Amino acid sequence: MVKAVVGANWGDEGKGKITDMLAKEADIIVRFQGGANAGHTIVNNYGKFALHTLPSGVFYDHTTSIIGNGVALNIPVLFKEIQSIVDRDVPKPKVLVSDRAQIVMPYHILFDQYEEERLGGKSFGSTKSGIAPFYSDKYAKIGFQVSELFETESLKEKIKGVCEMKNVLLEHLYHKPAIDENELFETMMEYKEMVAPYVCDVSLYLCDAINEGKNILLEGQLGTLKDTDHGIYPMVTSSSTLAAYGAIGAGIPPYEIKEIITVCKAYSSAVGAGAFVSELFGDEADELRRRGGDGGEYGATTGRPRRMGWFDCVASKYGCRLQGTTDVAFTVLDVLGYLEEIPVCVGYELDGVVTTDFPTTGKLERCKPVLKVLPGWMEEIRGITKFEDLPVNCQNYVNFVEEQIGFPITMVSNGPGREDIIYRKSSFKK
Repeated sequence: MVKAVVGANWGDEGKGKITDMLAKEADIIVRFQGGANAGHTIVNNYGKFALHTLPSGVFYDHTTSIIGNGVALNIPVLFKEIQSIVDRDVPKPKVLVSDRAQIVMPYHILFDQYEEERLGGKSFGSTKSGIAPFYSDKYAKIGFQVSELFETESLKEKIKGVCEMKNVLLEHLYHKPAIDENELFETMMEYKEMVAPYVCDVSLYLCDAINEGKNILLEGQLGTLKDTDHGIYPMVTSSSTLAAYGAIGAGIPPYEIKEIITVCKAYSSAVGAGAFVSELFGDEADELRRRGGDGGEYGATTGRPRRMGWFDCVASKYGCRLQGTTDVAFTVLDVLGYLEEIPVCVGYELDGVVTTDFPTTGKLERCKPVLKVLPGWMEEIRGITKFEDLPVNCQNYVNFVEEQIGFPITMVSNGPGREDIIYRKSSFKK
């Protein structure tokens, strides 16, 4: 059985907690896209962790964690991350790395920094982790697969050609030092030594696991609105964030993905630039940011304060539709308990006309939120385990959101821990 855990919005929805929770029943957890440019915050029996490359199920000793071929693999970052959790008394996880995964090169990180510097005020708000240059090279067919680390002579030849190309840009566009091909080769030999014990034909491994009836979780990074094709282009990431890409990024048939759990926050947040219709500013935003998440709404990778907003039904309905959602996991509901009234964005006013359909970026930037105000519940809801035990206004909030987005909310998270979850039998019918 294969399930995917993905995000409906801008990322930061709480996918890490949901994956960590579902991993209890999983045998294998696969990261299928993205790199170390975004993180998942996990709170469990071992403490609080911010993961960037490792799948969120690494804290169970019965699971195998896989870095799929669709991932932007920064080898030193991965192994630093493994060591960081082992240093905190987490059992060393079983990790496999696809031989077809491609490597984030040191110069990808430099080019990311140089380009953001060159763009100045028109930059994309990149985390400067090398992700856009990495995927650019991957599709220009000048990237390096893990398997190439083991083909020494052809690797040297390829490095020479890539350096010639990159050094022209470094000299004439960025006015920065050239790459030394011998130093780069030595670095890649260090990468080879680090990754060699973990390299695997992941697609074949997963094929065998599916045939054996194993439970597999696919873990996505970011959310629908950061998808290269369907997000708020160009303020997006450089890979597909959709569950459909899970089949490609893990190397399995698409029909094997039976459940798609799409994670939505009970309010909105985003890191990075781009259109954000329901965004809040000033004291309201500061208060929600301070109370949000576990210790506040700050990026797990960057530490940047997240942009805050009310729940956006238009964006979330679109996000769930594109993901192919079977179940919605509704997170951080407990955070809203301080509010007497809770605005919800139920539509966009675009050029004088109200729409509930999510538009392309140019139109999106002209949209204004249409808000409906719901009564708050003004109570602490952590510790509640049954939906019917929640305050009536809290139940009404969940029911209202479910009706607006058009997908069943079957999990409600009311705290940061694994046990802070309410399973709900939704009566929603499309």
